[in-house]
Amino acid sequence: MTGPRYTRLVQSLPASVPFTGPETLERNAGRAFRARLGANENGFGPSPRAIAAMQEAAAGAWMYGDPENHDLRAALAAHHGCGPENIMVGEGIDGLLGYLVRLLIEPGDAVVTSDGAYPTFTFHVLGFGGALHKVPYLGNHEDPAALIARAAETGAKLVYIANPDNPMASHHPASTIAAMVEAVPDGCLMILDEAYIDLAPTGTAPDIDPADPRVIRMRTFSKGYGLAGARVGYAIGAAPLIAAFNKIRNHFGMCRTSQIGALAALTDQGWSAHVRAEVARSRSRLAAIATENGLIALPSATNFVTIDCGADGVFARRVLAGLIERGIFARMPFVPPHDRCIRISCGPDAEMVAVAEALPPALAAACTG
Repeated sequence: MTGPRYTRLVQSLPASVPFTGPETLERNAGRAFRARLGANENGFGPSPRAIAAMQEAAAGAWMYGDPENHDLRAALAAHHGCGPENIMVGEGIDGLLGYLVRLLIEPGDAVVTSDGAYPTFTFHVLGFGGALHKVPYLGNHEDPAALIARAAETGAKLVYIANPDNPMASHHPASTIAAMVEAVPDGCLMILDEAYIDLAPTGTAPDIDPADPRVIRMRTFSKGYGLAGARVGYAIGAAPLIAAFNKIRNHFGMCRTSQIGALAALTDQGWSAHVRAEVARSRSRLAAIATENGLIALPSATNFVTIDCGADGVFARRVLAGLIERGIFARMPFVPPHDRCIRISCGPDAEMVAVAEALPPALAAACTG
């Protein structure tokens, strides 16, 4: 009896978790967090319409979700001024990235991303045997010109950029992203991850023809719409590429209740405006807390604030550990020099008070080593 025979690729990979969840940390500590501010969830919550729709839909949980996601795709197409054939709904951006990599990447195929960018994308690339090529950030921003240059140099099949960016909360204007699309090398597809676009300043989202075969845009209901637990993401792209997802996707992967909740959330743009205002207020409060403690809050186009702790990664990790010890779930960038920072999500007033109380002693403990 030999057990399962893993592929050579799987045998070569470590068993890794891109992000340790707050639940794991709470179990390890034996207590709940005072403030859950590490996963960039929307603590201001989903639209009341979405909550009501999901509560009503719960009685129908015995049914599978619509495998075509018909109603949600039609509504998203109307929202974006394109056809349903340009929309693919999936299990969050994470799920869609996995499908896309499976569609395009064979072992050894080149993929370009930024060093320190969203790790789940690299997790998928490595899981399908792709060859990752990384370029450094330019300051606190991803470097579009360097990404395109590396894609051309390596013959990459995919080049990834997030705008706005995680983990630095920075963003490029629409004109910069549009120019990047124009420069995509032949045979390469640009992934534009717009998870935070609903919270970004006006002028961040470029005007891209959904039929443009050079780019696929990824969006989500997890951030601005407050439905991270529902796992609803969608892609906007050329119809042939969107249709190709049907070759390999899990056609019954979407929860019916999530489909209905996302559709209701999309219709409530008034609530979305409310959330944007709350996020802006919370960003200002986090920036003030950083300043009060002698730290620097970087400009944010997202629902989190990246705070420069003013030293190196070792010091920032001590600050982060101090916050976690004091009941604040937060995270930090993984790669130098950005690991000099910590990252705190926006949230309701009570959680901002908790951060303001916990940060001074966390800093004091970090300074004493």
